[in-house]
Amino acid sequence: MATETDRYVVRAGRASDATELARLQASVQLQAVTGGQPHLGIAAWVEDLLDGHPSVVPDDFLVAEDTATGRAVASLVELRQHWSLAGVRLPVAQIELVGTAPDHRGNRLTERLFASLHRRHAANGTPIQIIEGIPYFYRRLGYDYALANDGAPTVPATALPTTEQDRPDGSSTGLTVRPATVADVDHLADIDRRLANGKALTCPRDAVVWRYEIAGRRDADLARRAVAVLVHGADVRGYLVHSARLSAAGELMVFAAACKESADWLRAAAAMHAHLRHVGRRYEAAAGRPFTAVRHLLDPDHPLARLGPPGIPQRPRGWYARTGDPAGLLARLQPLLRARWHAADLRWHEPTLTIDTYGHAARLEFTDGELTAVTATRGGSPATAPQTHAAIPPGALLQLVLGHRTLPEVLDIWPDCLVRDRLTEHFLATAFPQVPVRAWPRN
Repeated sequence: MATETDRYVVRAGRASDATELARLQASVQLQAVTGGQPHLGIAAWVEDLLDGHPSVVPDDFLVAEDTATGRAVASLVELRQHWSLAGVRLPVAQIELVGTAPDHRGNRLTERLFASLHRRHAANGTPIQIIEGIPYFYRRLGYDYALANDGAPTVPATALPTTEQDRPDGSSTGLTVRPATVADVDHLADIDRRLANGKALTCPRDAVVWRYEIAGRRDADLARRAVAVLVHGADVRGYLVHSARLSAAGELMVFAAACKESADWLRAAAAMHAHLRHVGRRYEAAAGRPFTAVRHLLDPDHPLARLGPPGIPQRPRGWYARTGDPAGLLARLQPLLRARWHAADLRWHEPTLTIDTYGHAARLEFTDGELTAVTATRGGSPATAPQTHAAIPPGALLQLVLGHRTLPEVLDIWPDCLVRDRLTEHFLATAFPQVPVRAWPRN
């Protein structure tokens, strides 16, 4: 007997879907903001994603089509990108614009879209998927909160400096902030290359992506950001990325900030906050509503937040993350794991170290104490299998890998995270330290 779900087929997107997908997403996203009217910013974003976005081609959309009418009734899109974890490149798929037309809800179309997406990633070897969305919902689809994307204090507009801070002798610091132009893209890409080789988790952009961020989007695109550069004369020393408009609460959002040289940060923070004050006042005049605060979507230890004016602490929001291939993810991290163990003068005393993830397992192979390979193997009974050194749930392992939590924190939170002995615990704790998250995903 045919069922209601037989009525739908999931397919890859096509360039010809642009108008229909823009209409669909505009009618289901952020409806509380628009009072039930189509969201023009969402429509423009979809159109941009299907019109030259450097991280998306039409095939990156997945569409649930009603075979009775031939209409797209649900869709999502993945934005393909590479992140860097302490210099190691990690393919990441950022999932956005998950939505279903109201008349077709209740048919598990979101689950079908994600099942198709996960099969695609298993086939092409994309180890990490991330999404920001409805609290708890994506846990049902295998995701876990494994990243924090803000938590820095929100600075009231009245606390922002009016000008950059000068030196005690009255001379200027020489650092100023101006809007970026396409002539700056090579400098911006160079800064990101430098950051990608540091200890943080970053989402580096090349010159092509920076050009798109500066000049490639429609004005109405909800995901459009304003890019400014920190300069000393003609020398580009850093960047600042903020929202292109005030939020409904009158806040100016900061998404990213970086300096080429860490020694610049003390002066750069003052110059950047003075620029944000100027921009906020300009947005205030254009929007006809008060500029209330700068909301830093940064981690609390980010230099811009730490060295800026005092503000109101915020609870970090979480990004969901998922990996369908824990062993493959660890294999990509081999150079980093070797470097961390080498720096701590640690050598593993057995030929293998097995991490069971409750269903699958990763076998780390060692020669003379040095990691030489990571292979996938079938999981056993983690609590009793003698060959298992650690049993770590997939979500917990992802938090360790991405540096969101340390092993002692994971052991405290997950009773089903098991480590065979203190030596194994010390070895794995060294492999997975906490790292700062400085990733600004490619919307």
